[in-house]
Amino acid sequence: MLFREFAEFCEKLEKISSTLELTARIAAYLQEINDDKDLYDTVLFITGKIYPPWDERELGVGVGLIYEALENVSSVKKSQIEAMIRELGDLGLAAEELIKRKKMATLAFEELTIRKVRDTFDQISSLTGEGSRKRKIMLLTGLYGLTTPLEARYLTRLILNEMRLGVGEGIMRDAIARAFGVNPETVERAYMITNDLGKVAVVARTEGEKGLKNLNVELHVPVRMMLAQVAENFEQAIGEMGSAAVEWKFDGSRVQVHWDGKKVTIYSRRLENVTRALPEIVEEVKKSIRPNVILDGEVIAVKDGRPMPFQHVLRRFRRKHDVSKMVEKIPLEVHFFDILYHNGEKIDLPLSERRKILESVISETGRIKIAVQTVTKSVEKVKEIYRRAIEAGHEGVMIKNPSSPYIPGKRGKNWLKLKALMETLDLVVVGGEWGEGKRSHWLSSFELACFDTTTGELLKVGKVATGFTEEDLEELTELFKPLIVSQEGKKVEFIPKYVFEVAYQEIQKSPKYESGYALRFPRFIRLRDDKDVDEADTIERVENLYKMQFEQREQ
Repeated sequence: MLFREFAEFCEKLEKISSTLELTARIAAYLQEINDDKDLYDTVLFITGKIYPPWDERELGVGVGLIYEALENVSSVKKSQIEAMIRELGDLGLAAEELIKRKKMATLAFEELTIRKVRDTFDQISSLTGEGSRKRKIMLLTGLYGLTTPLEARYLTRLILNEMRLGVGEGIMRDAIARAFGVNPETVERAYMITNDLGKVAVVARTEGEKGLKNLNVELHVPVRMMLAQVAENFEQAIGEMGSAAVEWKFDGSRVQVHWDGKKVTIYSRRLENVTRALPEIVEEVKKSIRPNVILDGEVIAVKDGRPMPFQHVLRRFRRKHDVSKMVEKIPLEVHFFDILYHNGEKIDLPLSERRKILESVISETGRIKIAVQTVTKSVEKVKEIYRRAIEAGHEGVMIKNPSSPYIPGKRGKNWLKLKALMETLDLVVVGGEWGEGKRSHWLSSFELACFDTTTGELLKVGKVATGFTEEDLEELTELFKPLIVSQEGKKVEFIPKYVFEVAYQEIQKSPKYESGYALRFPRFIRLRDDKDVDEADTIERVENLYKMQFEQREQ
């Protein structure tokens, strides 16, 4: 399949705003693809993915490498490329314009294919060590040397994971279902346990509904984690369930641990492989947990018997070098509260039965714990557990339905959370601004956006400039600098990759932002490095919070 055909299709999608039309167009396009490998890659590429999130391979290609490859192909200097980006507002459009003007001639004309792009990406992701940067630039230069202007636009956006097509997971799920005549709910379940839309599409085409239903939870393939809704109060939470399983809500980072007797793999909430960052947890799992399991838990940092701030855990997760030093500096322990697999899939069993299996496979150690759980119908008992959790330095309590299955990727009333903190929003960082004076070398404010689950678009709701320490700004500047795709004056635009938790005084209606809303007096709480962009708060939640505060004023 030609990459030119893919690019032409993406250009058509970019002009469509209707969700129904997007779904129908993608479904028809998928039906025309006969090769399984091309189908797999096309589904991932349309959604801006090169690999599933849990795949350890990554391109390791930032904006700087793209600049150098485009400079090689077009003979246009980096400063001129940056000026084009400021004018056009998109590196993809700048790449398109550069290829139109390119001076470098190829020895022989070769049409670029989806397979060629995939093979080159695989080569790039395999490169490490000395000389890898130069080799990556050569491979990128080779790709751009084969592109037409339109191909260059979408190749660039694909590398940056920012296709700008408005195609989210929901649209692709429905398109796969429509293309191959299967139930959208079956597609959804298959995706939640494989986290690979390309694989789901291939199975739907080749094996249909039956094949999708036969997809099961597998070791070392992460499952979307079950999520909790916020409870309004204790009475509502207990009233919803009658009898409830109550646990402390830890201020840590969610992990999913896979252990087969030979190998341990640990995934973050974002389904990224964080095994190498947690060597002491890996060793304890091998010693204290029976194999052939997938466990759900929370990693917390502990010092002198008290939990350390959440950010310390994230520093461990991001650490790639000198991990052994961080093991001593930031000691971790993991509290397991659920099991998804033990010699076979367990997610359809009720929580009460999964809990018994969980307790049977773990021998607690200093670092490996089973989260304490109390089953009760008493509101007073839940309040008592909540008070103890707060006194111990944790966030609050989780209230769970003992008869509920484990539903991957779903936020529902079977799991409820009660926290002591004020109302906050988890928002995607899409831009920023350099500071002034002694902060001129730091990013000092950040533009925020909520998520539209239907289109996959990010809708701006304001910017945050308070709540940061100087240490925060220094660390965040280093984190976001590689993600800068354009700059105009002090303002910069980022590849959307990270989520901030922010508090605010109120939500206001505002024509200034695409969302139609703006946060009044937003304040930075913390970086949610454990959350992916598509786990950020949605425009629906922003609207609901706005209505709630409006209703309260009317009372």
